[in-house]
Amino acid sequence: MNFPKAILLLLPIFFLHTHSIIFNIQNNCPYTVWPAAVPGGGRRLVAGQTWTIGFPGGPKITKIWARTNCSFDSSGRGSCLTGDCNGDLQCKSYGSPPHTVAEYGLNTFAQKDYYDISVLEGFNVPIEFRPTTNGCTRPIRCCPNELKAPGGCHNPCTVHKTTEYCCHSGACRPTALSRFFKSRCSDAFTYPEDDPTSTFTCPAGTSYRVVFCP
Repeated sequence: MNFPKAILLLLPIFFLHTHSIIFNIQNNCPYTVWPAAVPGGGRRLVAGQTWTIGFPGGPKITKIWARTNCSFDSSGRGSCLTGDCNGDLQCKSYGSPPHTVAEYGLNTFAQKDYYDISVLEGFNVPIEFRPTTNGCTRPIRCCPNELKAPGGCHNPCTVHKTTEYCCHSGACRPTALSRFFKSRCSDAFTYPEDDPTSTFTCPAGTSYRVVFCP
């Protein structure tokens, strides 16, 4: 079949904009979690279940996290011990700390995807996050006593609220507490300017896998 030259030139653009970016979210924890995604909503995953989200064209910014110890009524209203998003099963807003976050900036600069795992909101559930082989493969499983929270671990800024930990002004440098997390998960985003060792790139249109309790 012969296509006009103008149509052949437009085909790559058509497929670029209609390609669906897929997020496969798997619960490997021995307990139930309630994953949330903004955009994307949320749902309940028992141990071993997977939730697949497809985004035609891809959202610009995506955050995915696990909620724990949740209870929702038939209308989708309730609460979670960690990661709660205003009591909604289908999240429309980001979760409350502490919770571990997989963050994506899709096709945001130079036609590349930027992704990271962040513990800037503390952590609750270990996460592996990768397009192929990259990601945090040594999950954080312990917490300094001063940061312990019900169901998880606060980040240092939440507890201490000082410029040293929150980087409100001036130079933003790693702290003893951020190094504690870094030593346990070298790929995690541990303080506000931790970009060089914690932000990774893929070609635009890449699909990803998020695993809770890898």
